[in-house]
Amino acid sequence: MKQRQIVKERLEELPEDLKKEVLDFIDFLLEKRVKRVKKKRFTFDWEGSLSELKDKYTSVELQHKAMEWR
Repeated sequence: MKQRQIVKERLEELPEDLKKEVLDFIDFLLEKRVKRVKKKRFTFDWEGSLSELKDKYTSVELQHKAMEWR
């Protein structure tokens, strides 16, 4: 039996209030999947944020400062 058919049959066995919970859970799973896909993309929107510090610190010093700031 196909999974889709199994889900339909089991869903029909549930009372109405639990059907609502199943729909909420499905929405949660779909939203979670979308967030995971979006999260994988890396952007350089932070680029240049520390430019005012370039004369004060070397790149190695900035790396150490970044570790301190975490």
